[in-house]
Amino acid sequence: MTTVSTMSTPVALPPAVATQAGELPATALPAYLYDLPSLRAHAAAIRAALPERVELYYAAKANPDPALLLALRDAVDGYEVSSGGELAHVRAAVPGAALAFGGPGKTAEELAAALDAGVHRWHVESVAELHRLAEATGHRTGADRVDLLLRVNLPLGAGALDGVPLAMGGRPTPFGLDPEQVAQCLRLLAEPRCAGLRLRGIHAHLASGLDAAGQLAVAEQVVAWSVELADRLPAELTGAIEEVNVGGGMAVDYADPTARFDWTAYGEGLARLLARHPGLRLRIEPGRAVTSYCGWYLTEVLEVKRSHGEEFAVVRGGTHHLRTPAARGHAQPFAVLPVEAWPHPWPRPAVASGRVTLAGQLCTPKDVLAHRAAVPTLRAEDRVAFAMAGAYAWNISHHAFLMHPQPGFHLLE
Repeated sequence: MTTVSTMSTPVALPPAVATQAGELPATALPAYLYDLPSLRAHAAAIRAALPERVELYYAAKANPDPALLLALRDAVDGYEVSSGGELAHVRAAVPGAALAFGGPGKTAEELAAALDAGVHRWHVESVAELHRLAEATGHRTGADRVDLLLRVNLPLGAGALDGVPLAMGGRPTPFGLDPEQVAQCLRLLAEPRCAGLRLRGIHAHLASGLDAAGQLAVAEQVVAWSVELADRLPAELTGAIEEVNVGGGMAVDYADPTARFDWTAYGEGLARLLARHPGLRLRIEPGRAVTSYCGWYLTEVLEVKRSHGEEFAVVRGGTHHLRTPAARGHAQPFAVLPVEAWPHPWPRPAVASGRVTLAGQLCTPKDVLAHRAAVPTLRAEDRVAFAMAGAYAWNISHHAFLMHPQPGFHLLE
């Protein structure tokens, strides 16, 4: 089996991926390969690790490819969407699936579309949004009411979010309500003009990149705050806080693809937390930690060159297809698939030093996929399969820059 070249532990390239990667002609590169059986198995394992009163929603922003959304259908309770475009896309890809609608700046058009679609949960991010939602739903009654969660930017204990790659809360951010604004929302929800709305609980997605212990520590604080809030609700809202959404952001380690998030420990911790709150239901919204590992970005080496003592391999494509390493500042793990045929009369360029920077075709020094990576060998026209390309990859990339051809997409079944 081919192994992924990183600065740390090698990871085996699945045989089906290696076979598909070898069969594609060079003219079909670059290409994305999505390993659907591995995705289904991974999602099923996540579901099995979670206790009964934890709902699993997939954050569609991580990778909204319709094939991936459909492959997850049996393992997830629903999908989290953050725009009108995502809402329409996911609704079309998995008709009838429960949707949670979030996002810090919802337009009037998105509000109307979400109300028409009948989303399962609405994540309210501001007092003004609650006013707009109340105005649009005043005529609704009974089962037709809109179920919502108040997204709150909660302060956490010192050091709780130190070193996380992305912090959406616990500090000044555009996301959610300050805790002091929640009382204003509760008073508004108790008024007759909010009869079309129904408060169901609290949402607090605060960070991305936490391991299981870190996630559990944050969940403990979010639940404790929510339970305390439930004890002082206005009489009209008594019993309204029955669920808490603790978000996603489960850690994915690109430096060590074998270091997976510990879903078993996380599930056991959530079970202990829920045992102390029998009437509570939790919801999580992972994205990257669900689909990252099923994706591969396949390309080939166009050039190998030496510059001021360092070696570079220029590959087809680049960060305009796979923006993940540029966005996060890491070296994307990869596997080398040797191609022995060399049909040209001149010497074959090859890496001589054992270390190489893999760069793309863009006219910018920032187009780097892996910096000074260790490789036993790498030559012009060898193929490279970049691992962990199933989340925040193609869909966040700047596709139009320099107008290179778009990659192909292939599903492994």
